[in-house]
Amino acid sequence: MKEQRSNNKKEIGVIGLGKMGSGIALQLAEKGWRVIGYNRSSERTKEHAKHGVTAAFSVGEFVKKYQNTPRVVWIMLPAGDATEQMIFGENGLVHFLEKDDIVVEAGNSFYKDDGQRAEKLEKKGIRYVDVGVSGGPKGARNGACLMIGGPSELFKKLEPLYQTVSIENGYAHFDGAGAGHFVKMVHNGIEYGMMQALGEGFNVMKKSDFNLDLKEVSRIYNRGSVIESRLVGWLQKAYEESGIELEDISGTVNSTGEGEWTVKTAEGMGESVPVIKKSFEFRQQSKDNPNYIGKVVSALRGQFGGHSVKKSKI
Repeated sequence: MKEQRSNNKKEIGVIGLGKMGSGIALQLAEKGWRVIGYNRSSERTKEHAKHGVTAAFSVGEFVKKYQNTPRVVWIMLPAGDATEQMIFGENGLVHFLEKDDIVVEAGNSFYKDDGQRAEKLEKKGIRYVDVGVSGGPKGARNGACLMIGGPSELFKKLEPLYQTVSIENGYAHFDGAGAGHFVKMVHNGIEYGMMQALGEGFNVMKKSDFNLDLKEVSRIYNRGSVIESRLVGWLQKAYEESGIELEDISGTVNSTGEGEWTVKTAEGMGESVPVIKKSFEFRQQSKDNPNYIGKVVSALRGQFGGHSVKKSKI
């Protein structure tokens, strides 16, 4: 029987100390958890060690640093190959973790990848959970919104973790491998449409015959109107920082995959999502046709997600 070690302190390891993973790690450390941190860039790892995070500089060392078993590993890396290699690669977690350890994949992975990962890990006795995280870097640092997949018994086991990381009442479980990432994928698709509508509406007002103060429009929209929202608040902040012309903001809008996944998933189901589809197509077309609508959407991405949206100086 495997020895059960414990120091009676809640413990977690966080892999990926970028904008989102950093906030999660620091938030947990401040709230009394023992946090082990690993990042491909050793400088990021060393920086977090100054703030109470136990540093590890390889995957093997990361796993050995745990004092409790079973281990819980929170992965926050870019979707696709980076995440896949961290779990199953030549020096991936699968070669170091033990039976009953738990992998929490909290990046924006495609939901169909989760089922395959869960099956492969289950053969080795390792558990897998997918978690969609919303709220941007500020949410990760101060309290996020969590959409959690995986089996119900694992949700209950990890609920203290979710309570710590989320805002009050800011987490929910959806049964099944990939269900959390599926809900987050659709969330991001909806986000595309909402941001596009704001961009189009504010563009119409800017081009009108009225000399409208769009910063004031965004302020009043966010004071009890039907479209009052965090997005409108972020747009007001962007106008305060960059001016009505959003001169330093790029009119080209980048995308990270979730909008396209939502469109393709819906079409595969025989369902129509014209608003989300058009907003995704706009982002693709903005590469060759940057405009004011794109500036508004880019400004919003910069505000809530910390994305690089400044106009290129080249």
